[in-house]
Amino acid sequence: MISYLKSLITNSPTQLITYAEYMEAVLYHPDLGYYMKSKQKIGKQGDFITTSNISDIYGRIVAKWFARVCRENDLEPVFCEIGAGNGRFAHAFLQEWEDSIRTPLTYIIVESSQYHLKLQNELLKPQFSVKQVNKLNQLEPFEGMIFSNELFDALPVHVIEKDRGQLYEVMVGMKNETLYEDRVLLTNPAIHTFLEESGLELNEKQRIEAPLLMEGMIQNISRVLTKGIVVTADYGYTREDWNHPSRMKGSLRGYYQHQMINDVLEHPGEMDITTHIHFDWFIQKGDQAGLKFVSKLRQDEFLLKAGILKELENHYDPNPFSEISKRNRAIRSLVMPSGISSFFHIVIQQKGFNDFNLLDEV
Repeated sequence: MISYLKSLITNSPTQLITYAEYMEAVLYHPDLGYYMKSKQKIGKQGDFITTSNISDIYGRIVAKWFARVCRENDLEPVFCEIGAGNGRFAHAFLQEWEDSIRTPLTYIIVESSQYHLKLQNELLKPQFSVKQVNKLNQLEPFEGMIFSNELFDALPVHVIEKDRGQLYEVMVGMKNETLYEDRVLLTNPAIHTFLEESGLELNEKQRIEAPLLMEGMIQNISRVLTKGIVVTADYGYTREDWNHPSRMKGSLRGYYQHQMINDVLEHPGEMDITTHIHFDWFIQKGDQAGLKFVSKLRQDEFLLKAGILKELENHYDPNPFSEISKRNRAIRSLVMPSGISSFFHIVIQQKGFNDFNLLDEV
């Protein structure tokens, strides 16, 4: 990866690349990128953990909720998951559908990593029928639901900083095979537009990320969805949150062997890199693309309203290692105020409904 970055930077006219170009290389290079390599990323042996890997309850609850949404709104049961990782969410969803719903379902996975496609096939097939594609534009427009879990936080972003009243873009260079930061005056008109549309006014010495690729992803989602709902699970900040003094350094960080790394230039190609998404701009761009905003809830609030407490077993099992005890602990961990769900939000958008019923529970 260092050799590739050296070539990328050396061939740049300024001997510098944007953070977006750096992240695109270290995360998504077909052979060397973190998400593309044959390396375990999720779980104890990886670098981070996701909600769907704590328990199968997350996927099962979403399956039941989606089935009810389809019934109440006469919606086609087509479920599309973007970025399915190791396939555990899909497995839980499909198992619940097979166990309790038992109606025809089309499950689509959009996944660019060949390694993750292999893991999904090993876990899901031949028991379940799943359609897999590499990109959204490979799909014919359909009616149903599009779901993503921690997708937008992994998109490459530009980094900007304000110093003495002037806006700069933070760039990445290399000297003696060591990566370093540099700054250039901000000239990218798309970033200026983002700041204007977001209503963000940076404080002196404040740094923030500009997620320019987010708009294109939202437009692609709207383009392929003729009618239905979009459910996005991710972590992020509102405009008010970004103005808080604690956000002065932005949100770009890495995760390496379950340790948070502030310097994302460390471990290139071997580390997960994420940012908090801009919820206000995300919702605004969705509305402009035809995805009407319905609701934004903390993940624990969503799970409670979707009926997760109904899944708790009523009887006590003294064996802490039993499946019942493990399942109940997992449910509690997902709804406790200090649990993992409190850090995530669920944004729900709809398209093509005159009178959309989100269900009384939500």
